[in-house]
Amino acid sequence: MKSVLLGAVFGCAMFTTPLRGQEQAAPLDQPESEQSETKSDEQEVVSTDQPAPPVTAPAPFRLEDLIPDSAVEAPEDWASGGSASDDQPPQTETPSSPQLVTDTIDQQLEQFELALPEPLEPDPQVEALAEIDAPDLIVLPELRPERVSDELVLAFPSDRDSFPENTNFISRFNALSTVQQLDSGEDSIAQLAARARADQGLLERLLRNYGYYDGQVIRQISGRRIGEEVADADPSIRFDILPGERYDFGLIDLGALDTAPDYETLRAAFDIQSGQPLYNDRIVDEVASLDTALGEKGYPFAEIAAAELLIDHDRREGDLTLPVQPGGKYVFGGVNSSLPDFLSDRHLERIARFDPGDTYQRSLELDLRRAVTATGLVSSVSVTPREITPPRGDEPGVVAMDVGLEKAKLRTIAGAIGFGSEDGLKVEASWQHRNLFPPEGALTARAIAGTREQLASLSFKRGNFRARDQVLTIDAYASDIETEAVDARTIALRGTFERLSNLLFQKPFSWAVGSELLYTSERNQGVGGIDSPRQDFLIGGFFARATIDGSDDLLDPTSGFRLSGTLAPEVSRSEDVSSFYFRSEVDATYYQSIGSTVLAGRGRFATIQGASTDVIAPSRRLYAGGGGSVRGYGFQAIGPRDPISGEPTGGRSLVELALEARIQTGFFDGALEVVPFIDAGSVSTATAPDLGLIRVGAGLGIRYKTGFGPIRFDVGVPLNPNEFDSPVVVYVSLGQAF
Repeated sequence: MKSVLLGAVFGCAMFTTPLRGQEQAAPLDQPESEQSETKSDEQEVVSTDQPAPPVTAPAPFRLEDLIPDSAVEAPEDWASGGSASDDQPPQTETPSSPQLVTDTIDQQLEQFELALPEPLEPDPQVEALAEIDAPDLIVLPELRPERVSDELVLAFPSDRDSFPENTNFISRFNALSTVQQLDSGEDSIAQLAARARADQGLLERLLRNYGYYDGQVIRQISGRRIGEEVADADPSIRFDILPGERYDFGLIDLGALDTAPDYETLRAAFDIQSGQPLYNDRIVDEVASLDTALGEKGYPFAEIAAAELLIDHDRREGDLTLPVQPGGKYVFGGVNSSLPDFLSDRHLERIARFDPGDTYQRSLELDLRRAVTATGLVSSVSVTPREITPPRGDEPGVVAMDVGLEKAKLRTIAGAIGFGSEDGLKVEASWQHRNLFPPEGALTARAIAGTREQLASLSFKRGNFRARDQVLTIDAYASDIETEAVDARTIALRGTFERLSNLLFQKPFSWAVGSELLYTSERNQGVGGIDSPRQDFLIGGFFARATIDGSDDLLDPTSGFRLSGTLAPEVSRSEDVSSFYFRSEVDATYYQSIGSTVLAGRGRFATIQGASTDVIAPSRRLYAGGGGSVRGYGFQAIGPRDPISGEPTGGRSLVELALEARIQTGFFDGALEVVPFIDAGSVSTATAPDLGLIRVGAGLGIRYKTGFGPIRFDVGVPLNPNEFDSPVVVYVSLGQAF
């Protein structure tokens, strides 16, 4: 209860604080006589008709005077005021009317004076600004907002002609924006604000990239999407793009380029002129174009320093300085090898696509480097132009091409072991020396031991024979091979001269010619249920093959076509009977991309003219079926069969059709493809195919793309099988089916 009283007392004491300018009340420890004098003075002031002097607040009592002993003994009675005590503190009179205090304050405010400051001198710059017409000072164009995502809006001038780069601008911004990298649903005001600051700088740089050096970007961040009234919508950002006036190219300084004999051609390659729109991208592109032109027009020692752009805001132009030193014009001299006993100067000159006296071209220098790498004989190669004769007047100088070589490991030993439903168990080993007979004379020995094939062969191969990308190959081999249709023991000698495509140089046209001589003892696997006797054949012939390649890739094409044809006249002698016939074949493929899917189609037609089936050696007849032919059927399983044993006997005509869709998936970074397919084929003993005997297979495959081509895994089933066909056939190989 005492604490309540203290609160009440202190609440009263607060009203005793004097007003500013008034006399200070007596302190709490002032004697009671002085307190009474103060009280009487206050009463006198109240009783006069004169203006009241400042009011003096009564002096507060001591704490023990405010709380008497009776209040402690009977706090409830004392608080209710029900009993009087001699201990009660004396009452102090206060002014009965608040008007007295108000009148006193008003009198003092009337006597208060505020000194006015001296006026300032007029400012000429402010007066000049006042004369400007306000509507012309700031002009905000009407903007056209474009929403680029849930979090982001870009607003451009409504007049598209004032900012024609709109589409490219948005595309480049989307590729670089940090706001666009936010995951949907995870954006907050704090995240957006931080990323918006970075994107604002990006937009300003993009404006300058397109020549808008006075452009402005205004950033707005809201707690809701622009155009939405939902209170709890996600936060969004709006950038107002005010491009301003576009700058143009001013002065163009290309250093010493005008000293080059081909100045007009080179200047045309650098297609930037004064007065054109100032695009920074154009500077990069045109510098690359000029560098290419210098390299292709005979300037191996040309130098281009970094470009400098000086922006003049008064002229709204950018002056471009590009220090160019052409370094003189040259023609090719000879080619010098650092290892002449390994790859001679003459051989390297044969590989090169230029002759002495031809104008120097950097692309031909790079081509020579790639061609030497393609030999497979070097681990590293460098090609460096070296001045032999300096230019004199209009006469170009001469440069030799110094080829630095480092040998690769030239010997290879390889082995493999495997099992296949068509090949059975097979063990293979080979040894190769890739430059046993320099230059590029490789010798390879190969052996196979298996349940269905035995082979021993020796092969000589000369790369870049007599000209670039021409290959001479001579093979000698002996083999004993058993397939589903043929059992053949053969000794052969074969020579081929060809111009090939390779992984570095895919050619639109390639060809091959050759001849072969072989002695073979053969038979069909079974005729009438009994093993037929072997028949010896001596066969000699020539062949020619040509290919037109319009596809975009050698191992994994996605568009284009290929068309190839083969013609092979042969002479065969068996049991004192000679026969002459022509083997011919046409193969066509087509590829078309539709989105991420490649549709591929293939057609093949072959025929043998001039001899009946029974006088042609079984290994030279036509068969169909297998992973590279008609999937869903076994190797050589399609075609005429022995009526009793059911063994394939081959024929004289063939037709094959195939269609597949190579569907790219997102698995393994897009390296995995799913390939549904359908194939069909027919073999006939006549010289024209019989479509009534056609067999159809279908299935599903998987391709896994690697750096050396796709790995293929196909599962096929025959749709119209006969009693000899398996219900499911699996194929595994490297490369596409066609």
